[in-house]
Amino acid sequence: MTADPALVIAVARSWLGTPYHDQASLRGVGCDCLGLARGVWREAVGDEPFPIPPYSRDWGETGPSEVLAEGARAMMQEITTAEAGPGALVLFRMAPRAIAKHVGIMSAPDRFIHAYERLGVVEEVLTPAWARKIAFAYLFPKD
Repeated sequence: MTADPALVIAVARSWLGTPYHDQASLRGVGCDCLGLARGVWREAVGDEPFPIPPYSRDWGETGPSEVLAEGARAMMQEITTAEAGPGALVLFRMAPRAIAKHVGIMSAPDRFIHAYERLGVVEEVLTPAWARKIAFAYLFPKD
């Protein structure tokens, strides 16, 4: 069973305006993109299943494994990127051949919510440039 997309979106929208803060996850205080997803998880699903270790901010990082994707796959239902609709968690590959390191939550077929440095948590249009960067998609489980 998966979480109600309307609930996931409502929770994500309650984080709008939260300032950007690397590796934080406190609504209204600060978060990064993963911190936003963690906060939505806590409110829509329940306790986080495990602590998140420190991670690199380098969107161009390459490596042999997709750590973020593998972690999401262990806790969430993976779907194709074409199936990613409202309420889905999407992972973005920000540079060719780099591992996926940016996270967003679809709020409409053409919009998503994410935490972005200098902007904080925002909802914006999923432009073709953003859409091309989606590498993985998942559904939040039902609590």
